[in-house]
Amino acid sequence: MSAPADAALRGEPRPAEAAPASGASRAILAVLFAAYLVLLVWIILFKLEPPHIGVDRQLKLVPFARTAAAGPSAPLEVVANLLLFAPFGAYLGLLAPRWEWWRRIGAVAAVSGALEIAQYVLGVGRTDVTDVIVNTAGGIAGLALWAVCRGTTRRGLAIAVVVATLGMILLAAAFIASPLRFR
Repeated sequence: MSAPADAALRGEPRPAEAAPASGASRAILAVLFAAYLVLLVWIILFKLEPPHIGVDRQLKLVPFARTAAAGPSAPLEVVANLLLFAPFGAYLGLLAPRWEWWRRIGAVAAVSGALEIAQYVLGVGRTDVTDVIVNTAGGIAGLALWAVCRGTTRRGLAIAVVVATLGMILLAAAFIASPLRFR
């Protein structure tokens, strides 16, 4: 396989695309990435409820399967986690295109693991290895989408990620305004 094709499979940018977004577009992406991260933490840790410290500490170390303390992973929750973390990978690709592929994947896995550990420490839900696996897979899906998008289509991906983030913010605001609650 040729060196450019091999680099493309690893998600490395082509020489003309090596530079990250510049100027105002990069600043907008960075601000929206920060907003996305805040919303992600709020969704994962507090399920869109007011932040609190709980006493519910559950640890599930067997991925996807039923354990003595917990049932199997709900398919809807697995899909939601996958979709919630896909923008994370796309943002990493757009904002840090020069990072090696393993560094990007490591960042996604580290953030996912940190959120699960925080759930346990704060006692706000079940700490589940399944979530780390699925969240990381979602981030990898976002990175794969970024790697597939070359040249001008990266701008389209950036627009899609911005629209998705703004949509998440609007849905969170609608949820806050509604009488619905997860707990």
